[in-house]
Amino acid sequence: MNPPRAAKPLGHRTMALAAADALRQRILGGVYRGGHQLRQDALASELGISRIPLREAFVQLESEGLVKILPHRGAIVSETSVDEIDELFQLRALLEPRLLRHSAPRLTTEDLAALDMILSEYDAAMLSDDASRWGELNTAFHQQLYARAEQPRTASIVATLLQGTDRYTRMQLSFTDGRAQAREEHARLLQLCRSGDVAEACALLTAHIRQAGHALESFIRNRQPQDPES
Repeated sequence: MNPPRAAKPLGHRTMALAAADALRQRILGGVYRGGHQLRQDALASELGISRIPLREAFVQLESEGLVKILPHRGAIVSETSVDEIDELFQLRALLEPRLLRHSAPRLTTEDLAALDMILSEYDAAMLSDDASRWGELNTAFHQQLYARAEQPRTASIVATLLQGTDRYTRMQLSFTDGRAQAREEHARLLQLCRSGDVAEACALLTAHIRQAGHALESFIRNRQPQDPES
C-alpha cells in the first residue's frame, strides 16, 4: 500500500479568505472596535500565515467597509459613522422594497418554508442572546424574501449593503431594544407575502429599514461625548 500523500499546502487565495473570515467575525462581534489597528506581524503569527495573504484579507475587508487601509498606519477597523449609517439604510430603504415588489408574488411554497425556518432560527438566536448569528440570519431572511426578484444588478447592490450594515444591525439589536420589534416585523412581512398583500409588505419593509437606521443613529449620537461649549 502506498503511503498517504501529503496534504497540498493552502494557496494564498484560500488563506486570505480564511483570514478575512476570521477577522470579519472579530470585527462584527465587537472584539476589534472602531479605530483598532490590525497589526500585520502579530496577526500573521497568530493566524499561522504569511503577510501576503493577510494583506489580501485586509483588501477584502476594506471593500466591505469593515477596515480602512491608511498610508504608514496599515489596516484600521472602521469607525462607526452616523453619516454612513444614514446613507446605507436610506439606500436599503430605496432598493429592497423594489426587490420585494418583484419577488413576493413569485415566492414558492419552498421559499416560504425556508423563510419560516430562518425566522425560527432567528427567534432562537434572539431569545438565547446569540448575537453572533443575528446579522447572519437577518441577512438570510432579507435575501430569501428577494430570491425571486430576477433583478440581479439590484440584488448584487443590496447584498453589498446588507454586508455593510451587518455590524450596525447587531449594534441596533443589542443596544436599542429593537429585538422584539424586529421579530414582530419580520413575522408580519412573511405573513403579508404569504397572503399576497405585496403593497403593504413593501410599505412595512420600508418603515422597518428606516426605523432601524434611525434608532441606530440616535444611539450613536447619544453615545458620543458632548461639546461642553455647545
